[in-house]
Amino acid sequence: MRFVIRALLAVTLVFPSAMAVSAEADANNSQQRPPETLGYVEWVVMKDTNLRLKARLDTGAKTSSLHAVNIEGFERDGEEWVSFQIPLGDHEDQPTEGELDHDDVILEFERPVERTVLIKRKGAPSQKRYVVMMDFCIAGTTHTTQFSLTDRGKFSYPALLGRRFMRDDNILIDSADSFMAEKECEYITLEELAKRHAENVVEETDSDS
Repeated sequence: MRFVIRALLAVTLVFPSAMAVSAEADANNSQQRPPETLGYVEWVVMKDTNLRLKARLDTGAKTSSLHAVNIEGFERDGEEWVSFQIPLGDHEDQPTEGELDHDDVILEFERPVERTVLIKRKGAPSQKRYVVMMDFCIAGTTHTTQFSLTDRGKFSYPALLGRRFMRDDNILIDSADSFMAEKECEYITLEELAKRHAENVVEETDSDS
């Protein structure tokens, strides 16, 4: 049996102007943020679900990216939105008490589209990617940045943090070391994640059973 946890962004529909004010406040705060040195790999926790992921901090990429599958654009109230899923079994970064398998849990998201980008690939057709705003915690501090959505299932790290995040939040990278963060972000186990979002859980049974 598989559990799909729906992490919908209802607040954006009700208070779109509040998000703009919050983003402006975050930008002002980042200008005053002291520089912080992190390793080339760090733990991040997505704020709305407490999903814990390993992230590679990459100065070679401008925009951050997040592992996602079943990415589908749609329209809501005249605005462009995107739905996507994050299967926890693809990287198994969430701590577990052994009661659930990572393969049995999928997070489902709906987010307004910030913009789209066209990625040119050598020897393959160009790929359109949706970009969304996501809140996350790294080194004990909450940040907001743009993430392009793409299938990173074959990569070691489900999240990549690029230069835009580093520039906006005054982050320096030590390319010779990893997990340098002095503070941790609060996270929960796989079982606690499923329990906390129980009201948004949909149970799916295999069609072959």
